[in-house]
Amino acid sequence: MPALKINVHFGGGAELLFDKIKKREVELPAVDKYLPECEKKGWTIRELLVWIKENLLRERPELFLQGESVRPGILVLINDTDWELYGELDYELQPSDTITFISTLHGG
Repeated sequence: MPALKINVHFGGGAELLFDKIKKREVELPAVDKYLPECEKKGWTIRELLVWIKENLLRERPELFLQGESVRPGILVLINDTDWELYGELDYELQPSDTITFISTLHGG
């Protein structure tokens, strides 16, 4: 599978972990080149989170990730729809998808 272009958005304070950039288009390499052991043909949210951690996340990964998923309090939308309706980590990304991460965690 060739490279995949998607849009990634961060909001609700999550953008502070990513150089304060709220929106960006990213080009993900062919999944078999990025994850040679991967038997799947395409990218899933699970692989996207690994890629984000390695390529975009600038500080305090514990505020964004917990285990192999986002931490509780981070709302994830796939094309403006709750990721729970798409299978969460197992959703296979499509060209031009918009994946949005919104932090609902606020200090007091």
